[in-house]
Amino acid sequence: MSGKKVLIIDDEEDILKLIQTVLKKEGIEHVWTSTTAKDGLAQFQEKKPDLVLLDIMLPDGEGYEVCKQIRGFSKVPILFISAKTEEIDKILGFAIGGDDYITKPFSPKELAYRVKAQLRRADYAVVEPVVEEDPVFKAGPFELDPQKAELLKNGSPIDLKPKELGLMKVFLANANKVISKEKLYDTVWGEDFIGIDNTVMVHIRRLREKIEDQPSSPEYLITVKGLGYKLVIEEQ
Repeated sequence: MSGKKVLIIDDEEDILKLIQTVLKKEGIEHVWTSTTAKDGLAQFQEKKPDLVLLDIMLPDGEGYEVCKQIRGFSKVPILFISAKTEEIDKILGFAIGGDDYITKPFSPKELAYRVKAQLRRADYAVVEPVVEEDPVFKAGPFELDPQKAELLKNGSPIDLKPKELGLMKVFLANANKVISKEKLYDTVWGEDFIGIDNTVMVHIRRLREKIEDQPSSPEYLITVKGLGYKLVIEEQ
């Protein structure tokens, strides 16, 4: 961890000093601080940190907007730290690209643990294995070509958004198998499931609206109560 670089963007000087002290005690030598969104973005460009700790309420804007701008050109871990404890605030934080959400007041040791965990995870993701091109998935009336980002049903194209395509890829690769919400979230969103059922449920509903003749009475994509979802394909 000694070579890692962390940027903290928060307008509370006491918080900045506390986090900076804790992280340095945990072996993270390079810890920079900023109290505004504008300066935080400038320091990000200059310092190129490996991780950002980001408050939501800043004197010149919201951390959400800072996160969006960083996500426009970087995938470094972003951990929100905020006094906002409502579920909707956390959902929004994850939806715009945050990797973790820590509420104030927080345990300094827990925060340090989460920072180190995200840094380790980022290291694992640096080197991606070379894989063969994705195969075309076929099951029942469906055919999905990941390379073309195209789904066909009985030969007719269905317009799907990226996450919907990701879900269909998982379902077609595991036809007639029950897949949990946790597995879907981990596979399609590439993040640990944190109990946010709505994210998966909303995308499943939208997917049904596109692939089912009667979305309210699905024939293919069914819910298995208490377990998850299953793409039902009649075996020929």
